[in-house]
Amino acid sequence: MPGKGAETKNNKEDGETKPKPCCVCLPEKDERDQCILFNGQDSDKCEDVIQKYKTCMKTYGFDI
Repeated sequence: MPGKGAETKNNKEDGETKPKPCCVCLPEKDERDQCILFNGQDSDKCEDVIQKYKTCMKTYGFDI
């Protein structure tokens, strides 16, 4: 049964250590969270900061 252990094993086999998603793009994540907190999740005001966060995450190999 594939699970988190299988994903970790695959990352180690590649010889590449991928950072955890919680540990990257912290300023962008904070800005995104603050915008959503004060403007609501469906607010168009946050589109730019959300996109900036997604772009940052993609640079680390996370496709969200």
